[in-house]
Amino acid sequence: MMKKLIFGCFLALAATTLFLSSCGKNDGYESANPYANYFYPWDTTMKVYLYRDVANGLDEQFQRVYCVKDQAGRHIVVEVYSADGRIIEAMNFNTDSLDVMDHMVVDRNGKKTKAEVFKYSFFPMGKNQESYFASRFSGFLDSTLILREVKKKYLKEIKDYEVLGEKKPALVTRDHIRMTNFNPFSKKETSLESDATFYYAEGYGLTEWHDDNKKVHYKLEKIMTQDEWIKIITR
Repeated sequence: MMKKLIFGCFLALAATTLFLSSCGKNDGYESANPYANYFYPWDTTMKVYLYRDVANGLDEQFQRVYCVKDQAGRHIVVEVYSADGRIIEAMNFNTDSLDVMDHMVVDRNGKKTKAEVFKYSFFPMGKNQESYFASRFSGFLDSTLILREVKKKYLKEIKDYEVLGEKKPALVTRDHIRMTNFNPFSKKETSLESDATFYYAEGYGLTEWHDDNKKVHYKLEKIMTQDEWIKIITR
């Protein structure tokens, strides 16, 4: 279960109280992060990304991506859903730094809860820099908590990466992921660490990720409108 959470549910859901506005065109805005072109684009309407685990063909994940502009500025929200349409988690990204502003996780009782974020950096700001994201949320058992830590490093850039029939530049990162499950009363804890490779295509955002032996290997299969997605999960 812990390993599946590391790779199958990597990205996340943000505060649902945010006011959603139309993103429209980019209107000349440029992010301070030099790799922002590889992240989910700002100038997009709400879209749903379908990822399939090509190592286990029936496993799917959906990510609903939309833009928000409010008193806090511009941000991109990425919500993660299971194959049956249940929301798992979400992250709210600041478009300037690509840091995480909020992290929400659905707990063991199916309730949306705000995670405690300790480290906010999600995307490196340069080839020699490492981002560090850490958040804590309810575990799978009563009274347990999970601390998720992700350290992301620039690995390489690919000029002709193939995504949905197109050749696009892509940024590849190497992520070290540590999941610690602990009981604050008994003080007992267990942890699982793993490395994974993530691919971010220009104009798309996250398009692929896998562990070292590719026993878990998700690839972007399709981008849909919200109406198309709703028809799939309600049929």
